[in-house]
Amino acid sequence: MEKESDGAKTVATELMSYDLINQPRLNKGTAFTEEERDLFHLHGLLPPHIGTLEEQAARRIKVLRSYETDFERYAYLRDLQDTNETLFYAVLVNNLEELLPIVYTPTVGEGCQRFSEIWRKPRGLFLSYANKDRIRDILADKQFDQVRAIVVTDGERILGLGDQGAGGMGISIGKLALYVGCAGIHPEQTLPILLDVGTNNQERLKDPLYMGWRHERITGAEYDEFVEAFVTAVMERWPDVLLQWEDFAGYHAGPLLERYRDRLCTFNDDIQSTASVALATLLAAINVTGVPLTEQRVALLGAGSAGCGIVSLVLRAMIEAGASEAEARSRFYAIDRDGLLVDGMPGITTWQRPFVQSQAAVANWKTESPGKIGLFDVVANAHPTVLIGVSGQSGAFTEQAIRLMAKHVQQPIIFPLSNPTSRSEATLEQLVTWTEGRALVGTGSPFKPVTWNGVEIANNQTNNSYIFPGMGLGILAVEAKRVTDAMFMVAGKAVAAMSPTVTDPKGRLLPRVSQLRDVAISVARVVARQAQLDGVATFRDESAIDARIAEYMWTPYYRRYVKGGSRG
Repeated sequence: MEKESDGAKTVATELMSYDLINQPRLNKGTAFTEEERDLFHLHGLLPPHIGTLEEQAARRIKVLRSYETDFERYAYLRDLQDTNETLFYAVLVNNLEELLPIVYTPTVGEGCQRFSEIWRKPRGLFLSYANKDRIRDILADKQFDQVRAIVVTDGERILGLGDQGAGGMGISIGKLALYVGCAGIHPEQTLPILLDVGTNNQERLKDPLYMGWRHERITGAEYDEFVEAFVTAVMERWPDVLLQWEDFAGYHAGPLLERYRDRLCTFNDDIQSTASVALATLLAAINVTGVPLTEQRVALLGAGSAGCGIVSLVLRAMIEAGASEAEARSRFYAIDRDGLLVDGMPGITTWQRPFVQSQAAVANWKTESPGKIGLFDVVANAHPTVLIGVSGQSGAFTEQAIRLMAKHVQQPIIFPLSNPTSRSEATLEQLVTWTEGRALVGTGSPFKPVTWNGVEIANNQTNNSYIFPGMGLGILAVEAKRVTDAMFMVAGKAVAAMSPTVTDPKGRLLPRVSQLRDVAISVARVVARQAQLDGVATFRDESAIDARIAEYMWTPYYRRYVKGGSRG
């Protein structure tokens, strides 16, 4: 186990020769100095040239760009992360705009689908149901002593791709790479975890390369007991840890958040971060349209836990802006698989209840099909100004519906948020074309800019990476004990405040991806302060928040190595 001294910028370790080079958090490759090569018996194991981190990063990005497919680039970066973490993060931080679609959406989706093909070295923890009695022993390993942030998934609903079983580990690894790359949280403090409770994906179960537990998914009481055993063990091992839930199926995501949000510092990225960035993008769009939030009419396609999370936050923002609760609720039209949610429909969930329209409100609507009110019907009768999609259904925003929306709204705000790209409700090009260049678009996946009447329209990737890295940084900086809804509200408003539309109505809705480190700092500041206001922060000195955040952020560079510590 190495011991790092930040003051002296040195690392003390007893690892030698191959053991040192094969430790990704310590490996420096050709950048080991002559003195370090003498000290740790590295001569002959490395080429004689002594390089720099900058030279290595330039070499790696050149090779990366030579590959033909994004999946090849993804696999290359995963290998780099498992070989030399400092170099991996140096490449990522300096090329965020280029590499975000590779390490995160959309390419991470294929990475999860093909995870078993490219697995090379252990990273994170696979906690399988078969090992449910060993969880405490697995977590007890000394190499995890410094862990402060965990991203956990059970792989059941990876992006819009569904059940990927053990391949879901790719999403936990990718999210934490952005915790480090965007917010500077030290890699040693992060831990990706996969709860392997089996898979119902027959393609995975029949694949001879599949590395997960070959069993159909555990459900019901057995599943709940396994998750409870996991959370209890995590709380015992790391009482102050931040636990982020990622890509759980909707019927688990909401209940798990409600069950554990008051027991430890935890949040659900799909429900809460998605809501926060959607709010940020909506507020930025309002800078352009000039229509107040209290006058927006919002249609939601996909009223699951993520979709309801979005409109719940927008609803609270609308009330904060001056609308009564009754008036605000009447402005939402939530559409699920059985159509518009209307009072009296069977199976309405607790999350959906605030967004149910009354029978009287839709009594005189003219609809395409009797008995079901679809998206086109909502557009035709309610004339929404905002359309949000989290349906996971490619093409769900039809040309007919979008053209009708644009007929009634001068600048429609349209967010097809499903990802990866193959699951987007519509493409940027389609939405620009169907609205004759008037739509203000935010997408879940990246799209290339579109030119309309000689004007280039940039894509605004309404991506959770604008929220969760800064959320984590702010939480850890003030050692928050819980995560509150208000923290996501202020995070969204902080991102909106950085929108170019604040000063330029023709600007992008969101800051450039290359600015994500600055975005994370801004989000961390307001989240840390809100944690103090909400009484959940352990560190309570408001005047020292900026210093705490700056002190917490890690920048990838090579430390000097000396002998010391133990082999741990």
